[in-house]
Amino acid sequence: MERRRFLGRLGAASVVIGTPTALAGCLEDDHDIAMTADGFVPEELTVPPGTTVVWENTSSRRHTVTAYEGGIPEDAEYFASGGFEDEATARAAFWDDFGGEIDNGERYEHTFEVPGRYDYVCVPHEDGGMYATVFVEE
Repeated sequence: MERRRFLGRLGAASVVIGTPTALAGCLEDDHDIAMTADGFVPEELTVPPGTTVVWENTSSRRHTVTAYEGGIPEDAEYFASGGFEDEATARAAFWDDFGGEIDNGERYEHTFEVPGRYDYVCVPHEDGGMYATVFVEE
């Protein structure tokens, strides 16, 4: 919880100072990554192993958090909102019946155990560039 408070305060300071990270001021103490209308904020997050990252949909559009299967460490557990076990199933479920959708105010969380780079996407907004990365470092 201390890390989230620090990030929230850092974001608030950015708004006052007027730096490019001003959007980070939108983050509350209860989530790490906001899903805005067209992006993840922040687009990159670095955490130590064992950290649970919380995404919250802060927009009126429906989103997903879907790992790129080839974009996570080999020994890592696959993750996707909706609990799907692979990328193809997660994508098909969204396009078939909005499976894995995260509506406004809803959250998704995942615990990252294995160090490495984790690339992920919002399936319905991938063409608009809504993808991001979590780095897990010792």
